[in-house]
Amino acid sequence: MGIVKLCIFSIIFIFLLKSHYISAEFFKRDVIELEKGPEDVAWVVQLSDLHFSVHHPERALGFEKIVGPSLSMINPSLVFITGDLTDGKSKDLLIMKQDEEEWLEYKKVMNNVIKKSGLKKNVFYDLRGNHDIFGVPAIGGPFDFYSKYSINGQLKRSGLVNSVTIQTGERSIQFVGFDSIMSLGLRGPTNLFGHPTDQLLDEISSELSVLDSQPAKPVTKIAYGHFPLSFSAASQSGRTLKETFLTHNLSAYLCGHLHTKFGKNLKRHHESNQHKHLLQLNGHGSLPNNSKTCSDEATEFKEFWEWEMGDWRKSRAMRILSIDRGWMSFVDVDFKLGAKNVIILPTFPLDSRFTMERSFHKCKMESLNLNSIRALVFSSSPVVSVVARIYDSRPGNLVTVLETPMRRNDDSTSRGNLYTCPWNFNAFEDPSPDRFLLQIEAVDIEGRSTLTELRPFSVGGLRARLSWNWKEFMVMGCQWDDLYYPILWLFYLLTLPILVFPKAIFVFLRKQYTYKSLVGNRKLVTCVAWILSELYNLPLVCFSIIVYLFYLILCPWLSGQVFTEGEERGYMTYRGWVLRFNERQKLDFHGFPDIMVVVLPHLYFVVLPTIIVIGALVAERAVFQDHLRALSAKKEDDYLVKNNVSAPTSGRNKTLTLLHRRWIRKMLLLISLAICWKHFLNCRSLVKAYAMNPFIHFPVHSMSVPILLAYTIYKTSRAE
Repeated sequence: MGIVKLCIFSIIFIFLLKSHYISAEFFKRDVIELEKGPEDVAWVVQLSDLHFSVHHPERALGFEKIVGPSLSMINPSLVFITGDLTDGKSKDLLIMKQDEEEWLEYKKVMNNVIKKSGLKKNVFYDLRGNHDIFGVPAIGGPFDFYSKYSINGQLKRSGLVNSVTIQTGERSIQFVGFDSIMSLGLRGPTNLFGHPTDQLLDEISSELSVLDSQPAKPVTKIAYGHFPLSFSAASQSGRTLKETFLTHNLSAYLCGHLHTKFGKNLKRHHESNQHKHLLQLNGHGSLPNNSKTCSDEATEFKEFWEWEMGDWRKSRAMRILSIDRGWMSFVDVDFKLGAKNVIILPTFPLDSRFTMERSFHKCKMESLNLNSIRALVFSSSPVVSVVARIYDSRPGNLVTVLETPMRRNDDSTSRGNLYTCPWNFNAFEDPSPDRFLLQIEAVDIEGRSTLTELRPFSVGGLRARLSWNWKEFMVMGCQWDDLYYPILWLFYLLTLPILVFPKAIFVFLRKQYTYKSLVGNRKLVTCVAWILSELYNLPLVCFSIIVYLFYLILCPWLSGQVFTEGEERGYMTYRGWVLRFNERQKLDFHGFPDIMVVVLPHLYFVVLPTIIVIGALVAERAVFQDHLRALSAKKEDDYLVKNNVSAPTSGRNKTLTLLHRRWIRKMLLLISLAICWKHFLNCRSLVKAYAMNPFIHFPVHSMSVPILLAYTIYKTSRAE
C-alpha cells in the first residue's frame, strides 16, 4: 500500500513540475525585498572587463583597493560584473588561452572586495566574457576555470541564464543575466562574438515572461550580458537577442566588451518599428512622437536602450544604475585618479539623451509625481549641502534660471541618501530636448565640492540626439554578423570579374589595348582595359592571382591548435573553424562570424593592395617601354646625358626624368615592402595564437603574397 501511495505522489509531483506549478526554474530565481527607504528607489552597480592579468598586477590591486570601499559607500542592492574577468593573454598579447593563476587572483580579490564592501556574497553576479572562454574545449571541463573560481560558480549558479528580482513594494525590477559565449571556446583572435543559441533565447524568453502574470504590479525588465548586440550573432534559426528583448518589453540591456578605446558614447536605442537593417547611423534612432493620444496605448511602442559601459582594464570605470519609480538613470564613475569621496546620481528629471517614449506616455504622466528634482548622493563623509541648478542654453551661453537647495529624505533606516527639492516642471516645457541643463553640487563636511556633468532634460519626454564618432559607429552601429558575407563577396565582386571577364572579351573581340590607346582616349574604362592587357602579358602572375582567390574560398586557410592544451587541431575556412564531423557526418563550423577578424583584413589590406600594386607595376613597365622607344627614335637619351638634365624646368622634361629614373617603380617597391610587412605581422600573430609553423600549417596563405610580389617585381624590372 505504501508503494502505491509513493507512486501516486510521484506521478502528481511530475505532473506539477510539467505544469509549472512547481518549476525547477523556480529554485534558481532570487528575490530581494527592499524594506528600507527611500521608497520605490533601487540602485545597482555594474563593472565590466576587469582583465586581471599576471602581466598587469596593478589591475587587481587597484580593483581591491578602490572597489571594496566604494561599494560600501554606495550600498547597492546588486553588483553585476559583465564578463572578461581575466585577461587570458600572453605578455605580447598574441597567445590567448586560460591561465589558472589569473583565476586564483580573481577569486582572492573578489573575496577581499566582498569583505570590504560589507555586502553579502549572493548579491554579486559575474558572467563569462570571450576572454574567460579562450581555449576552453567544454564548459565544466578541466580548463573551465570560471566554473571553479567565479562567484556564480562558487554559488552553484551553473545555468547560462540567471534571474534576480528586486521588490520595492511598488514594483518589481527584474534582472536577467545570460552567458552567450560560444559552445567551444576557441582561442583568440577568432573568439570575438556572442553566440546565443535557440535554446538560450528560449530560456531568456521564459525568464522575461515570469512576471507577466502580475498585471497589478508594474515590472521593469533589465537584461545584462557581455556582448553588445552589434557583436552578437543570430541563432541557427535566425532569431536574435534584439527580437527577444523587444517581444518582452525590456527597458535596458547592460553590456561590456568594447572598452572606452572606441569612445565613451557607446549607447544605442532599439525600436520595434525598425526593419532589420545592417547599419544604424546614430545612437538615438528615430526621435519620439509625443502627439500620441490615449487611444494609442493599446499599441504601445516597444523599445529598449543598450548601454555598453567602460572597462576596468584601463578606464577604471564603474556604473551606478538607479530605478526611481520605474525610471532609469545612470552615472559612469571614473576611478583613474583614485577613489571618490562623493558620487551624485540625478534620478529626475531624466537625461533626455536616454529617455524612452513609453516612459512619457500622456495617459501615464498624470498619475506620476513630477513636482520634485531628485538625486541620490553617496558620500564617505557627511554632506552639508546639496544644490540643484538649471541652466538655459538658448541665449548661446549658460544662464542660471533656477538654483535651489535640496533636502535629504528623513529616514533613519535608509539604504542611501535621496535628496529632493520642489520645482515647477511646467515652466520648463520646451520643444527642444536639450535647451535646459541640470547640474547638482554637493559639499561635504570637509568643504570638498562635487559637481555632476551638465545633463540635458525634457519634461515632455523628448529625446535628444545622440551622435557617434566614426569609431563608435563602427562598433555600435554596424551589425557585423550580417555584414560579414556582404563585405566578403564585395571583395570578390571587385576582383574576380575584373580579372577574368576582360580576357574573354579581348579574345572574342580580338582587340588589343596599348599605352597609345590610353593616350588617345583618357577614360577610366580604357585605363583599366590597358592595365589588364599588360597584366595578361604576364600569364603566370594573372593565373596565380585567380587561383589564389579561388583557393581562399574553396580550401582551408590554416591548421591550428584552438584549445588551451592538447594535440587536437582544427582548420580554418572563410566559414569558420572545422574541428570534427557532426553526427550526420557533415562539417560543423565554429567561430562564425568571428573569423572575419582574420579573413577581411587579409583580403582588403593585403590581397587587394597586392593586386593593385601588381597592376601598377606592369603598367609602369609598359609606360617605361614606350618612353624608351620614344628616346630611341628621337635620340633624347643622348640629349639628357650630354646636358645633364637633373632639374628640368618644363612639365614635359619633368615627366621624362620621372620615367627615365623610374621613380614610380621605386615608390611601388616601397609599397610592396609595406604590404609584405603587414602580411608578416598578421602571419606572426596567427603563428603564436594557434601554435603553427607557417611552412607546414599554412604555407599557401603565408607564402603566396610575397612570392607573387617578388616574381612580379623581377619580371617588370627590365623593359624587354
